[in-house]
Amino acid sequence: MGTVSPRSGPQAGLGSNQSWSKEALATLILAWPLILTNLVELALTTTNLALMREIGPLATAAVTLANNLFFFFAICGLGVVTAVTPLVASSLGARDGAPDDIRRTMQQGLWAAAIVSIPGLGCLLNGESILLLLHQDPAIAREAADYLHGLAWSLPAFIGYIALRSTAAAMGKPRAALWAALCGIIINAVLAWGLTFGHLGLPRLGPPGAGIATAIATWAMFLLLAASLAFLPKFRRYRLFHRFGQPDFERLGRIFRLGIPIAVTLLFEVAVFNTAAILMGMLGETDLAAHGIAIQIASVSFMVPLGLGQAATVRVGMAYGARDRLAATRSGWTAYAMGVGFMASMAVLMLTAPHLLIAGFIDLSNPANQVVVERAALFLVFAGLFQIVDGAQVVASGMLRGLHDTTAPMLIAGFGYWVAGLPLGVLLAFHFGFGGSGIWLGLVSGLAVVAVLMTSRWMMRDRLKMAH
Repeated sequence: MGTVSPRSGPQAGLGSNQSWSKEALATLILAWPLILTNLVELALTTTNLALMREIGPLATAAVTLANNLFFFFAICGLGVVTAVTPLVASSLGARDGAPDDIRRTMQQGLWAAAIVSIPGLGCLLNGESILLLLHQDPAIAREAADYLHGLAWSLPAFIGYIALRSTAAAMGKPRAALWAALCGIIINAVLAWGLTFGHLGLPRLGPPGAGIATAIATWAMFLLLAASLAFLPKFRRYRLFHRFGQPDFERLGRIFRLGIPIAVTLLFEVAVFNTAAILMGMLGETDLAAHGIAIQIASVSFMVPLGLGQAATVRVGMAYGARDRLAATRSGWTAYAMGVGFMASMAVLMLTAPHLLIAGFIDLSNPANQVVVERAALFLVFAGLFQIVDGAQVVASGMLRGLHDTTAPMLIAGFGYWVAGLPLGVLLAFHFGFGGSGIWLGLVSGLAVVAVLMTSRWMMRDRLKMAH
């Protein structure tokens, strides 16, 4: 790689002569809106789960199961359109703007979103049949399906929103997505509260009302972000929606070639957690409800290294496009250190104050919830154990993605989660009698293997000729 001079805008701080402290600042400036956006997006379903505490363990278990099924299909689409980020970032690094290139990538990202959302929508609308095939309790499956009948319609909007968000983030302007997401969570919170319990003159629908609210809120997010990219002055020169109907099959093919391995990588991870939830359902309603609370708490902390990984994809991707090896190295390791450091602090919190975290999802003073609370506190011990390796693997994956390296990480994820992790969890849970704790130990093991292998691949990037 050659070197480039410092730049302004989305490429601020890019160049081999920049200091590590300036890189940390540039990464943080890019990452914090992404982190907040991730948290706000997660808050859509977290809000729904929190509302279920007023209804009871059955509703909590059903919404947990339904959310897991929804995200299984959402992640498939999200992974494909996430390819927009490294494509736009490397284009910026190589061509200092390339408005036409960015426009074509974003538009084909939206077409990809439409293509991948259709089968997922069909499956979600038949969620009860899928859950029964997975041997879930019929009562929980029925309740989950009612909730999914509303939530399913948010899928096309969610994947389309991710395509738009990926474009804005790669351009170094992620705040537009944050504001759209903030509006969405407010809409969701108000409507979910009203439709679940019959407030504000709205009908009392119970858990299905929360699903409908999330669908409305997600479409609002998508439309608000689309309007921002079309009309805000900082995006206007790119003319991102100009000649939108014109196909670009070569660009669409590039998105799918880069994005399918990303989707499969994410799918391996999400599927192993979904399978863990299904296995918990086989152990009983108490374990499933406790698992849902613990995994939701862990998911909140995960949003920070996820955002740092997304920032690493942009920063490394721009350096990759500019053919600057030293800048790519500095960008990657800076995000990695920040992500692992944050997750270490979260591990301490989970291990020392689990009940403080659990209180946001279940009434600790209700004796009927005591068993669920105790089990959730136990599961948080294991969640604390995997915080550091979870942060390491997601940031390392983002670093490799910036180098357009997606196939090997896919294979690493498949091995770590499905060969090293889940079989161990099943063995401990059902053969050695560890129950839910065994499943969590399997998750910890799988994440650790993936983290080590992803980090090792990044360290070998020059030897593998990934960095030009």
